[in-house]
Amino acid sequence: MKPDVITLSNGLKVLLIDTKSFPTLTTILLVGAGSRYENAKNNGVAHFFEHMAFKGSTKYPDSFTISSTIESLGGVFNAFTSKDHTGYWIKATNEHFPTVIDVISDMVLNPLLLDDEIEREKGVIVEEINMYEDTPYRKVGELFETLLYKGDPLGFDIAGTRDTVTKFNRKTFTDYIGSLYNPQNSVLVVAGGMDGKTDYKKIIEEKFNGWKSGKKMSFKGLKENQSKPGILIKHKKTEQTHFCLGFRAYSSRDKRRHAAGILAAILGGGMSSRLFIEVRERRGLCYYISAGRESYSDVGNFVTHAGVTNNLEKTKEAISVTLQEHKKMTAGDIKKEELFKAKELLKGRLLLSLEDSQNVSTFFGTRLLLDDETSTPQDLVKKVDAIKVEEVVDVARDIFKPEGVNLALIGPFRDADITAKDLAF
Repeated sequence: MKPDVITLSNGLKVLLIDTKSFPTLTTILLVGAGSRYENAKNNGVAHFFEHMAFKGSTKYPDSFTISSTIESLGGVFNAFTSKDHTGYWIKATNEHFPTVIDVISDMVLNPLLLDDEIEREKGVIVEEINMYEDTPYRKVGELFETLLYKGDPLGFDIAGTRDTVTKFNRKTFTDYIGSLYNPQNSVLVVAGGMDGKTDYKKIIEEKFNGWKSGKKMSFKGLKENQSKPGILIKHKKTEQTHFCLGFRAYSSRDKRRHAAGILAAILGGGMSSRLFIEVRERRGLCYYISAGRESYSDVGNFVTHAGVTNNLEKTKEAISVTLQEHKKMTAGDIKKEELFKAKELLKGRLLLSLEDSQNVSTFFGTRLLLDDETSTPQDLVKKVDAIKVEEVVDVARDIFKPEGVNLALIGPFRDADITAKDLAF
């Protein structure tokens, strides 16, 4: 599976990926805009604008017109905002591609940004923020990165705060759009079963060639230096305690990230992983537990995410057992069969995910947008296969250092209940 890469005259990169499958396409426009490009005053603007794009454009003047146009084609659509990029996607049968590309281009290039729609949407955004506050399973991940990246926009909540979003006006959005929404900071991906007759390039050029070029806003890269454990506890009456326990790790451009991925798979990559067996199956301390990693262009983190019983001593036990499993990795306690299983898990889940054209489009699109690379799934499989036990152990020793541990927790506990002593390993 190898994409055709096209660059339009205005700098927009286009990926056309024929999966030779069902006659359906996912069309997604990815823009290098997210919360790490914000400041204390406009925190939440990237996510808010994602909403506003669906509130009306020059050709499709309101949300009903946009939704009814797509749904009348049998299509589905949505968008998302992350810390370093935003995506707008529509999935429909390939015969309707001209309409799909017309809708996406007009939404993003010609938004109306009406004052009354902005005011109305403020209430929607505030309720979304409230929903996240009431979802500690999700919120604790944001809390973890707030702890790691305190003082930097990378530690901001993507949705912003009630205080910031309620102060936005039309100029807030036009300023932000002007600094980041341009073809040189975007990638358009079309993936799925192409019909072999449609001139996709010509249709795309007709809709996007008028998009004016511009300069991309940059962010100041992070320089990390942690000398002692970090703890952030949010006291909240919950039925379950949720925690993220983790370490600073590798950026998306660091070659060691592949070994770190295998390390995460061994520790918490499924129901047969070490953490699932030790913390849930043998001790009954949690319902869910998993390990994973998050990578940005300059930094990254390795984190275990768990929901445990609302009992302080058992919560501490779960934390201790989790850290001891991490410590075993640094001692080289990794069997060859575990390495083999972890590799197959990563490869299998990747390839299974690519049965969906939406996952195909984001796999290729985000790599080109964020890391300027066009590697294929086969390239990634080769890199994973090449990893040796010694490399995984070296990565564990590099990441899992006692002074580098961080804990973010939401539950019925206070700051004094869990201290650095409870994170010793």
